[in-house]
Amino acid sequence: MRSYGQFCPVAKSAEILGNPWTLLIVRELLLGSSRFSTLQKGLPRISPTVLNTRLKELEENGVIVKRRLSGQRGHEYRLTPAGKELSAVVEALVVWGMRWARDEMDDDDLDVTFLMFDIQRNLKLDELPGGETVLCFQFPGLEEFGKWWLVCAQKEVDLCYQDPGKDIDVFVTASLRDMMEVWMGDVPLSEALADERIVLIGETAICNRFRKWFPLSTAAGIPRPADAERHPDFGV
Repeated sequence: MRSYGQFCPVAKSAEILGNPWTLLIVRELLLGSSRFSTLQKGLPRISPTVLNTRLKELEENGVIVKRRLSGQRGHEYRLTPAGKELSAVVEALVVWGMRWARDEMDDDDLDVTFLMFDIQRNLKLDELPGGETVLCFQFPGLEEFGKWWLVCAQKEVDLCYQDPGKDIDVFVTASLRDMMEVWMGDVPLSEALADERIVLIGETAICNRFRKWFPLSTAAGIPRPADAERHPDFGV
């Protein structure tokens, strides 16, 4: 781990949290992920070696604890009180990032696996019919992972990138960029539906309640900077 050679608390914090992936691992832990495999779903581009290294670093610095699962194989990772206090830090970064760091989104930033995992954990299951509901999200143009299935029951959602062989109740079709922009609040959902940038086909009752069970990212409602904030006139 790097050392800045300063007693400043910002420097000391950065020594622990400034390595690549570390803050994103903390983000996933704060969102409820506790198993190695679940962390990989939220961080699909991290290698197992790097993930394991970063978890060890966080453990050594008292941010997390590693515990063996009772009666099961494997371990879980839990935030310590020090780790839980990072919630305010991550929330501040969410706000700052939504306001100032997302003007230009390259195609490489459009991670369909993370998008679908975020959708999976935010779906409003109580807004879907009782029993099992199967949703198929389609992203035309993607060479890989262009179809995803969400198998929804009363208390859980299974996310599949291979056909589970079940009847589909609703197909949701959009480009990956359009879906990301709607999910993050960059484009109003009503506008995307009216312009057919998102197309719903399937059971009418479920389609009509799309706005209810598809809630958008928790960051979508963060106000963006006004033009005057982006281009301040300092009287020069």
